[in-house]
Amino acid sequence: MRVAIVGGGAIGCATALALVERNVDVVVLERSVPGAEASSAAAGILGAQVELHERADGALFVSARDAWREWAVALREASGIDVGWRRSGVLRAAWTDEEREALRNEVAWQSERGMRAELIDGQRARQVEPQLATSAIAAAYFPDDAQVDPPSVLRALTAILGRSQRVTVRCGTTVRKLLVSGGRCVGVELAEGELRADATVLAAGSWSSLVDGVPAALPVVRPVRGQIVLLEEHPVRVQTIVFGRERYVVPRGDGRVLCGSTTEYVGFRKEVTAGGVHSILAGALACVPSLEGAQLTGTWSNFRPHVAGDRALVGTSPLPGLLLATGHYRNGILLAKATADAVAKAVFEEFTG
Repeated sequence: MRVAIVGGGAIGCATALALVERNVDVVVLERSVPGAEASSAAAGILGAQVELHERADGALFVSARDAWREWAVALREASGIDVGWRRSGVLRAAWTDEEREALRNEVAWQSERGMRAELIDGQRARQVEPQLATSAIAAAYFPDDAQVDPPSVLRALTAILGRSQRVTVRCGTTVRKLLVSGGRCVGVELAEGELRADATVLAAGSWSSLVDGVPAALPVVRPVRGQIVLLEEHPVRVQTIVFGRERYVVPRGDGRVLCGSTTEYVGFRKEVTAGGVHSILAGALACVPSLEGAQLTGTWSNFRPHVAGDRALVGTSPLPGLLLATGHYRNGILLAKATADAVAKAVFEEFTG
């Protein structure tokens, strides 16, 4: 069996690995280089609980997060690359009584479902993270949420795939359209010709809906620009991920601190803007004022693939032979392995009945 994967980000590469582990031949088709888009630009927050917001699929988020601990070890052992997994915990801070009550409801909802979550006052929150702003009156604390370093994850995945005889990674390759024969997807058309495959996985992120031949019945995947600011602080002080009002601070533990992010529906415009950087820094400093003296060492932006209703497209599609692994919005890194396993299972179920 041969499977073509359209897209070489974290989702596409993780899916390739899951299929290779099941003795399937895989061709990964990437228009740039693996991880060049949303995957390498992501903050890497494994925020199953801080991002939950009473979602019906909360169990999936939590199991996906928890699976990362063993997967990070497996990736390191197979590639020699540490992917930066760290259970740093997350604080979502509140500055007003209204915000505190919203957090109280969220914590209660999660606690009733067996998740570790706690509403703590400002003093206790500053014991968890001493750099938290003194103006924060309370925080929801999610001690099991974690993080990884997405560029390291991509390096590990591509290193493993590069050593496999079952994988071909084709960079600089544009998929023009899906090949359909007899009502079934049988591969893709490339600029250099056709590539036939027993199954095709659409993992092209924000570009997924632009592939000619994708069933019109599927929800449209749209790009949402998110800008990131990278700071460095020495000595290292911040240890816990802190969420504020639409902004977050992610300390890597080595002095790097990622601050994000904007949510902008601007199509495929990739600029980093003065307004975006200003709003990110203002939000980050409101959470962690001590970052005022940190060095600004980088900025970037990329596109989160968003589907209306915030539901990723994973598994089978209306077109037989076409599998879906896209539309993960803010949770592509969190759900990478869970998605890969689900798609690999769907491939086998389609062919074995």
